[in-house]
Amino acid sequence: MLRCIYRNHILIGLPWLFIFLGFLYIYRGPSISPLYGSDTNIIETKSEPLNGPLNKGVCSDNGSWRVGDLKMQTGRTDVNSVTNWNAPLVWEGTFDPVVIDAIYKKMDPRVAVVLFAVGKYTRFLKGFLESAEKYFLVGFRVTYYIFTDNKGDVPTIKLGKGRKISVVTIPSVNRWQEVVLGRMKWATITIDKQIRNEADYLYMMDIDSVFHNDFGAESLSPLSAVLHRGYYKNTRRDQFPYERRPKSMAYIPTDEGDYYYTAAVWGGYLEDMYRLVKYCYTQSEEDAKNDIEAVWQEESHLNKYLLYNKPTKVLSPEYLWSDYDKIPADIKVVRISQLVKNYEEVRPNGGH
Repeated sequence: MLRCIYRNHILIGLPWLFIFLGFLYIYRGPSISPLYGSDTNIIETKSEPLNGPLNKGVCSDNGSWRVGDLKMQTGRTDVNSVTNWNAPLVWEGTFDPVVIDAIYKKMDPRVAVVLFAVGKYTRFLKGFLESAEKYFLVGFRVTYYIFTDNKGDVPTIKLGKGRKISVVTIPSVNRWQEVVLGRMKWATITIDKQIRNEADYLYMMDIDSVFHNDFGAESLSPLSAVLHRGYYKNTRRDQFPYERRPKSMAYIPTDEGDYYYTAAVWGGYLEDMYRLVKYCYTQSEEDAKNDIEAVWQEESHLNKYLLYNKPTKVLSPEYLWSDYDKIPADIKVVRISQLVKNYEEVRPNGGH
């Protein structure tokens, strides 16, 4: 986890402030701290030091950011830019990408991206990786962990400095639902065995997507979730596609809920993500024992977790759109989008 870094300085997350005339950042002495609101139980200020994740001197007085270094923006009036628990809700026009990337680059975090390319989904690897190299956290250290049942289908991609690919071989499956549920199992195992020692942040992303615009450090936080494009406006909580069967561990009553989040893109501190991934895995296993499968597999368990463990940052649907849908006026930039595909052809059980 990327909490604080060195012996004499403590740094928690990202300098966001979405109140008082749209100012986004607040400076507090030699370290930079975020405003996360009332859910302080999900924020820890102590952690064990990591094994060399960041450059020394990041938090030193000589390298401190001053108020004059932080550019202010007036934000937007057409969308909400803060949640009801005071976490930032990120849209184009509510942050300064140059400043925020520069702050995080001084910290030099290691970022893991977990991708599953099983069966015919290996065809999407080239487009995802090539576009990610152009737009995703450019200039940062990134490792793409590709989980696949066909290592020979992983393409050779020209990668930027400090970026690499690590292939994890997993068995084939007969149902696409097993691929989805299996993501949580294999991610949990591999974080334990390997990724924990190699990353500070971790993203889970769907491989059948392509980046179209910058996806930068403004997305980083202890736990960042993306609003599902289909339910982010004009949808009542009782209409969210939560799991409504009490028998499932993912059950959410009709009178509860904040947002509906997609499971196609989510990320955060390594240990925070590990807890969430493991939660989805163990809850799915418990459902299996009770002969039930959550309506939207791990996405249902993800939404249950985030209802009671609020994200420290919520990303707008800019951070996962779909080529199936028209782009509305409030989506100024599509950063990554899911591809149109023939599910019956690419999924192992014909999409059923």
